[in-house]
Amino acid sequence: MTLQQLRYLIAIAEYGSINAAAQNLYASQSNLSIAVKELEQELGITIFMRSNRGVTLTNDGTELLGYARQVIEQADMLEARYTEHDNSHVRLAVSTQHYAFSVQAFVKVAESCNSDNYEFILRESTTAEIIEDVRTFRSEVGILFVDSFNQQVLQKAFNDAHVTFYPLFKASVHVFVGEHHPLATREKLTPEDLAAYPRYSFEQGTTNSFYYSEEPLSYLPHTKNIRFSDRGTLTNLLTSHNGFTLSTGVLSSEMMSGIASIPLDTEDSMQVGYIMHAERKPSVLLLHYIDELQAIIAANPCVQIPQS
Repeated sequence: MTLQQLRYLIAIAEYGSINAAAQNLYASQSNLSIAVKELEQELGITIFMRSNRGVTLTNDGTELLGYARQVIEQADMLEARYTEHDNSHVRLAVSTQHYAFSVQAFVKVAESCNSDNYEFILRESTTAEIIEDVRTFRSEVGILFVDSFNQQVLQKAFNDAHVTFYPLFKASVHVFVGEHHPLATREKLTPEDLAAYPRYSFEQGTTNSFYYSEEPLSYLPHTKNIRFSDRGTLTNLLTSHNGFTLSTGVLSSEMMSGIASIPLDTEDSMQVGYIMHAERKPSVLLLHYIDELQAIIAANPCVQIPQS
């Protein structure tokens, strides 16, 4: 198996046909066909189903594609890091739960970058994927939370992935609702107050367990649940419908208008922080990103920042 074969595999999957991939790679169709055939023979699987309209990935091919992308990303990172003529290249890859403040800090770093050769990547993802991204060096840092309920399970996952958790702040649980919600003017809420309203939460894919949830108190039973995968949908639901979500209480500037943050009457709290691989030395950009996170967080009165 070679990197070139994996690059051909990724291109064919993205363009949907060997012909289109060959044209975009300035390679011959026969070279791509041979590369795929050799991979299939070496691995003992069928990667593509072929038809007159092009090719589609098999289940085995889809799994292989995920591994291939990881390998190629790592190879590209390695090449960029050690190529003598590319010392000016800078890179920052962040995997995060769906927090507006982590996106805000990312944008600030990107806007202030003066390099002519850079790559910025932000992945709003599931909890399990964040840990995996940092484990495989796909991302330099991952942003997520732990609490008394999920801490034991997540700490084992951190240990298995050889990553370390660094706390950023501690926050009491808050309820996010739209400003026109019947509960929006309340100073404090109880779980019982929320029982009649839909609960919004982020889908966690195949690892959709209470321990990997992005929302605290996810284990409490609720009869009305709406799940989604992107932050934009959450904002639209909060501003347009009478549901709620539980989070840190940290509202970014984009969420200040139209959304209310109300403390929940519970002793539970959230410890939000970042994870880094134990073998990674933080880059200048990563340190800048962490500084921006801390600055945004420090401006929010509802959190407790750990003493250094």
